[in-house]
Amino acid sequence: MPDAGVSPQPPLLEVRDLSLSFATARGALPITRNVNFTIAPGERVGLVGESGCGKTVTGLSLLRLLPPQSARIQGDILFNGTNLATLSPRRMRAVRGREIAMIFQEPMSALDPVFTVGDQISEAYRIHFPVSRAEGRERAIAALREVGIPAPERRCDEYPHQLSGGMRQRVMIAMALICKPKLLVADEPTTALDVTVQAQITDLLRSLSERTGTALIFITHDLGVVAETCTRMITMYAGEVVEDAPVDDVLTRPRHPYTSGLLRSLPGLSKRRGVLTSIPGRVPSPNAMPAGCRFRSRCTHVVAGCEQSQPMIEIESGRTARCWRAPELVLPGAVN
Repeated sequence: MPDAGVSPQPPLLEVRDLSLSFATARGALPITRNVNFTIAPGERVGLVGESGCGKTVTGLSLLRLLPPQSARIQGDILFNGTNLATLSPRRMRAVRGREIAMIFQEPMSALDPVFTVGDQISEAYRIHFPVSRAEGRERAIAALREVGIPAPERRCDEYPHQLSGGMRQRVMIAMALICKPKLLVADEPTTALDVTVQAQITDLLRSLSERTGTALIFITHDLGVVAETCTRMITMYAGEVVEDAPVDDVLTRPRHPYTSGLLRSLPGLSKRRGVLTSIPGRVPSPNAMPAGCRFRSRCTHVVAGCEQSQPMIEIESGRTARCWRAPELVLPGAVN
C-alpha cells in the first residue's frame, strides 16, 4: 500500500491543446485540433485511425520535424517539464535522438544509400556523445546485435540496398535506440513488411520497451498490432482524439462508435464466419470539416444533438471519449 501523501509519478510527455495547420495560398489549412494526451514513463501507447486522421503529423509535431516555413503549431508539448513547442532549433536538435527518437515509416527512403548502415547508426550516437569513430563503430555493432541482426560486424559495413526490408527496419530501430531515449515514436514500422517479419518487429519493440523502460508511441492503422504491443490506445479521427483508454477495455467495450467500427472491420479481430463490417463513407477533407461531431455523417448512432460541439467526456477513471452518448451506448468490440 503506497504511503499517504506520495504524489503519482508525473507524465513523461504531456500534450496540451496541440493544433496544427499548414499555410496555403488560400490561407491556413487546419489539420489537427486541440489534441490532448499524456504518456507515462515506460508506457506503450497505440495511436490509431484511418489514413488522413492526423496520426503521422502528430508524431512529427512532437519532434518538430515539420517544415517551419509552412507548418504552424499551437499548444504545448511538455517533455519532462520542458515545452518542446517553444525550444530554439539548436536546443531541439539536442533533444532529437537523445531524449526522443523516431522510427520512420519507410526505411529505404529514411536510410542514406551512399553510407554504410554502421556509419549512419554511429553518427546518431556521435552527434550527442563525444566519442571516437572506433568507439562509435563498436556502439553501432552492439546496437545491431541488440535488435537481433546476425553477424553484426559484417552487416555494419554493408549498405541499405544489401539488406532485406526486415533488416533495414531493424537498422532504423537500432539507430533510434542507440542513445537510449526515454521516448520512441514508431510511425507505421511494420507497414512494408510481410506478416512474419511484422511479428518479429512488434515483438522486438515490445521486449526492448519492457527491458529498457523506453516509452513507446506506436502509430499504426493495424489494431491487431496495437492489441499485441501496447497497453493503451488513442483513437484519432479527422484530426481529433475521439477515444483514449486501456487496450483491454477498448477491445471488449469501445466507447466511441468510430473505434467500434474500426475493431469490427478488421478480419483478424472480427467474429469468424460472420459478415465483415465496414464503415460507410470516408474521412472528411481538412478544408471541409463538418461542425459538431466530425464522425456523424458516417455514424449509425447519430441523433439530434450530434451537430453540437463534442468535448472529451470522462466515462470512468482512465477512459475518455468524444461522444455525448458514450455513457449510454453499448458498442460491440473485437472480443467478448
